[in-house]
Amino acid sequence: MYNYIRRKSTECHVGDITIGGENPIRVQSMTNTNTNDVEASVAQIERIVDAGADIVRLTAQGKKEALALKEIEAGIHRDGYNVPLVADIHFNASVADVAAEVVEKVRINPGNYVDPGRTFVKLEFTDEEYAQEIEKIRKRFIPFLNICKAHHTAIRLGVNHGSLSDRIMSRYGDTPAGMVESCMEFLRICVEQEFSDVVISIKASNTSVMVRTVRLLVQEMDKEGMHFPLHLGVTEAGDAEDGRIKSAVGIGALLADGIGDTIRVSLSEDPEAEIPVACQLVHYFEERAMHKRLDGPNVGLNLYNPIEPQRFKSARVGKLGDGQPVCVCGSTKFGADVNIAGMMNYSLDELNTDDSIFEYLIEHPQTPVIARANNHNPVGAWRAFLFGIRQMGCVNPVIISRDYSFCKTWEEVQLCAAADFGVMLIDQLVDGIIINQVNFPTEKLVELAFNILQASRARFTKTEYISCPSCGRTLFDLKTTLARIKEATKDLKGLKIGVMGCIVNGPGEMADADYGYVGAGPGLVSLYKGKQCVQKGIPAEEAVQRLLDFIRADQESC
Repeated sequence: MYNYIRRKSTECHVGDITIGGENPIRVQSMTNTNTNDVEASVAQIERIVDAGADIVRLTAQGKKEALALKEIEAGIHRDGYNVPLVADIHFNASVADVAAEVVEKVRINPGNYVDPGRTFVKLEFTDEEYAQEIEKIRKRFIPFLNICKAHHTAIRLGVNHGSLSDRIMSRYGDTPAGMVESCMEFLRICVEQEFSDVVISIKASNTSVMVRTVRLLVQEMDKEGMHFPLHLGVTEAGDAEDGRIKSAVGIGALLADGIGDTIRVSLSEDPEAEIPVACQLVHYFEERAMHKRLDGPNVGLNLYNPIEPQRFKSARVGKLGDGQPVCVCGSTKFGADVNIAGMMNYSLDELNTDDSIFEYLIEHPQTPVIARANNHNPVGAWRAFLFGIRQMGCVNPVIISRDYSFCKTWEEVQLCAAADFGVMLIDQLVDGIIINQVNFPTEKLVELAFNILQASRARFTKTEYISCPSCGRTLFDLKTTLARIKEATKDLKGLKIGVMGCIVNGPGEMADADYGYVGAGPGLVSLYKGKQCVQKGIPAEEAVQRLLDFIRADQESC
């Protein structure tokens, strides 16, 4: 809760790399080349490794692509590279069998490994029918595990919010509990078969869902004596500043609690651009191990539930507190919601040593307080203060603040601030935030604060783009298309627009978007409203304009 300690996990061996245990947090990415294009894939893998990646993943839609992985591996070895390769499999368990004989690790998706693709149709399963479906998984999954044992191949169980099976949906709905159970069904078989080289990922484009679900998975694994290592990532994070902030919010919220053994920052950019971002996040949390010990109160679920967080109660003072939207604070001259001139502004060192301050706060509940974190573990320090005053009965609105003048670049400020403030916003603990940095304009810092609020799902102030990072399955130029859509929709406010390369996660993640643009086939695109397909098989050259026309017409009719 207060002190940074890495979660104890078992080790997973992936070629010459070990994930989990006492090993460093590993960084990885995924190619977006056609896997059948061996030389292009080899060249991109080498660029990713040169950028600092420990592991590289490639898509394998069919057996042809799975076999091409052998040539790709030979190509990188020829050039002196020895990075472990991972095959990414969806919808075709037999391809996973082939890939397990070729590469060091195979990723399968529990949502479509045996179960058919999600149809979004409400299905009902009796207990007997449900048990029969689990047995079907066992019969298909155990032979795969035997192949992996024979070839010393690791596996990743990769659950995505957008691709839960209809069977899981029928019992649990589109919930964290459903995502966790989708994973646990497979993990129980791994334990039964004494197969331990397993890594787990549970991803979503919604950072709050992603964080709460991973926490729930850890809790459920602990109950059953499992301690498998975890792969962290925010899927469909987007590109540029938005993609970096969203990734740092979700990944950082878990790393702050010592959860996570390997990470991938999924950006709609060239994959090698993901690696410096991931490395910066890892480095920021490695430094956290140096923090001074922090003490805080024992906290019960009535005050804080990490799986289902509830907004802390505080008094209403203008725009602050009482369940109102979290504010960006500072100077209203530079675009902040609330001017902080004259407010009580304390470093957490002062707040944790001077009891008279707490007495004053209890007597003056209408006094907002700014809590500045200056140490290596701001999340732990903020929590110790907040839980302490709430247990004492203080209801003063709390604004948390941190100075990032130790950051040398703007990207470093973005990532560190998003990682720190994001978890406090996801857990709904604060009423306002302030980001300080002496080398960048105040207006820019205020804009960053608003962007972190949006990435944390605390407050929406602009259009959000749910965009996949692209891979060998992508059916159009995603990077260029996303740029065109963002430019054309930049004046729209408060919408969520999905731009997805293929149908694996596309329709599922569309359920969290207002409108969607999804690759449907070579040169073809389908448009969605929510999870409903409204126009199918549109030529790609017409699709962006058709999406804009549909959004305008739909908004006008509302």
